[in-house]
Amino acid sequence: MKRLRSTKNMTAAAVFIVFSLFLFLSSAPAADLASTLAENYLSKTPSTAVDPAMTLEQAYKVQEQFIAKISKDYGKVVGYKAGLTNPDVQKTFGVTAPVRGTLLKKMLLKSGAEIPAQFGARPLSEGDLILRVSSAKINKAKTPDEALKYIDAAIPFIELPDLVFDKSVKINGIALVTVNVAARYGIVGKPIRVKATPEWNDRLKNFTLQILNAKDEVEIEGKGSSLLNHPLNVVLWIRDSLKAEGKKLKKGDLLSLGTITKLVPTKPGTTVKAKYIGLDPKGPVEISVRFK
Repeated sequence: MKRLRSTKNMTAAAVFIVFSLFLFLSSAPAADLASTLAENYLSKTPSTAVDPAMTLEQAYKVQEQFIAKISKDYGKVVGYKAGLTNPDVQKTFGVTAPVRGTLLKKMLLKSGAEIPAQFGARPLSEGDLILRVSSAKINKAKTPDEALKYIDAAIPFIELPDLVFDKSVKINGIALVTVNVAARYGIVGKPIRVKATPEWNDRLKNFTLQILNAKDEVEIEGKGSSLLNHPLNVVLWIRDSLKAEGKKLKKGDLLSLGTITKLVPTKPGTTVKAKYIGLDPKGPVEISVRFK
């Protein structure tokens, strides 16, 4: 009987050791990849570090470690971002749903900022929109109309993403997730107060965003409806994607909702302006960034 009990104990111990070894070996490559990507990101060096066999779940684990490493330079978490919110773009990147990244405090710059055109390994600019969470009650919202009750501001936003990867790398949605969905910087305007009314529901869906050059000529144009047909649908998607990982939105979280206008490479000596028409009841709003 003692021998049987001893054998069972040894078997249990062996299983525990094998399981622990499996966890160690499976997490080690993720940690190595996250470290390499973070080093490339912080040094603004185009990366070739990709794992073609990686799953989306594994990519989010890499992202978590990646964020932990870059947060020493970019500060605490202030919100989240959605990427690939357009179905056509999803097909291009080989995914069937949006992807989520995290916004850090020092990523956000005020309108009028001047920064190097080469602010990242592969810097770009795009028109975007941020909505600010006013209450943790948004975690229980069942519809876009309910979610609107817990949004207190719309914030004009020119996102300045960094694709990080070398041009020789074919970037898919999974690779994009590992580098925090390309979050690097973003230009924010003054918050516009939002109310839970049918009028605001329409404003969020139907506003027009124009990207202007230094001569105030319209170069690109997009609508709020390009964000999963309505910006509030993206809010609920971000909420649900966090919930799947046991996380929740909280008061003050900033939610970057994705591409309204196409991605454009940055050029030295240029100014990019974003003009929001039909968003603020007081009239058109502009924000800008200067690339040196």
